[in-house]
Amino acid sequence: MPGHDDKRRLKLDLAIAAALFAAGVVVSVISLAQIRAESRTELAQATPPLQGTPSDDQGKTPAESKPGGDRPTTPAPEPARPGSETQGAAGAAKPVLPPAPAEKVAPPIEKK
Repeated sequence: MPGHDDKRRLKLDLAIAAALFAAGVVVSVISLAQIRAESRTELAQATPPLQGTPSDDQGKTPAESKPGGDRPTTPAPEPARPGSETQGAAGAAKPVLPPAPAEKVAPPIEKK
């Protein structure tokens, strides 16, 4: 019977097509999940993670806070100020190179 063989071949083709389609869907889902995970870690880790050393005093309790207690005696850091050598003629910057000698300067280009 030629009809019976055609049905079997059609079923085999449909099974292969369904398997390929399912594999494509699985690959697409995995790829999308990986892309989302990478973009999430790039957003979360804009700076490299800090490598902290584990402290040995994990069992110790922090010092108690006392109202009206002593303040730290170390002075606060001063804001950065420009040095005296940079406070020249009203902040005018010196040119890095001296002016070119006369023989190195080209004549002006003539307009046509």
